[in-house]
Amino acid sequence: MRDTKESRLLLVLLVAIAFALITVDIRGGRNSPVDGARQAAAAAFGPVENGLSSAVDPVGNAVSAIRDSGHRHDRLAALEKENAALKAKLGSDDRNRSRLNQLDKMLKIAGEGQYGIKGAQVIAIGSAQGFSWTVTIDAGANDGIKRDMTVLNGDGLVGRVTTVGPDTSTVLLANDPDFTVGTRMEGGDELGFASGQGDRPLRVELLNGQAEVHKGDRLVTFGSQNDRPFVPGVPVGVVSRIDPSNGGLTRTIYVTPYVGFTKLDIVGVVVEAPKKDPRDEVLPAKPKPIPTPTVTVTVTPSANASASTGQQQ
Repeated sequence: MRDTKESRLLLVLLVAIAFALITVDIRGGRNSPVDGARQAAAAAFGPVENGLSSAVDPVGNAVSAIRDSGHRHDRLAALEKENAALKAKLGSDDRNRSRLNQLDKMLKIAGEGQYGIKGAQVIAIGSAQGFSWTVTIDAGANDGIKRDMTVLNGDGLVGRVTTVGPDTSTVLLANDPDFTVGTRMEGGDELGFASGQGDRPLRVELLNGQAEVHKGDRLVTFGSQNDRPFVPGVPVGVVSRIDPSNGGLTRTIYVTPYVGFTKLDIVGVVVEAPKKDPRDEVLPAKPKPIPTPTVTVTVTPSANASASTGQQQ
């Protein structure tokens, strides 16, 4: 359309009519004379609006979902953090229960053997003394620890103190190849010397080559002069293998130690030896033998056998 007087006049007229209709609609409120026209327009354009709305809503929903997912992610992260904290607490409680159990067992051994002990915790393994089987404990000279003191735990003999610092000490474990301890067989006086073999059973040389030994027999420490480095009566282990006797002066047996040297935590250093040898008092109670079930078989004559007997009669 060209810009003429008539077109400009028509535009002004349309604007004036629009303002007039707006004024009448506002003043009329709910009874507005143009309400019918509005409803007709809504009926005509409503489907189009719905179509546009359905086309736009997925985008809005996606934005809302992203916004909500952020809140859900934050909540999930918080729940995961709480769960991790609970697991850590449970793990800590489990460890505390384990350590209390270890302490109870060690105090029981100390009480039965009348050992005066100083409790300590293993804080490091494998000291700087080479590849020997050693651990470091958090007790030293300030705690009354001295070189060549016996170290035990709730299961039995752990080792002996070799180096002492102000607040820490090094313990040579009983399974170290350089470790040797005098032993005595339970219920008798057969003596020997046990040596470590790393992760293999202890090797014990019995002084009596004709000693009668059985698998399952148990050994304790014999003790040293002046109770250093070993006090008597500490459980050592159980006989697991016996070499054949060749008529020699000694006899070799192999002993599975009571102590698990790869999972040490709470230990006790014997700072005061017992007044008398506890002998076998510290050994754990022997497990009760499991009775072998006996089965009695009763033979019942079969029906066919009975019938045959009847026919013979």
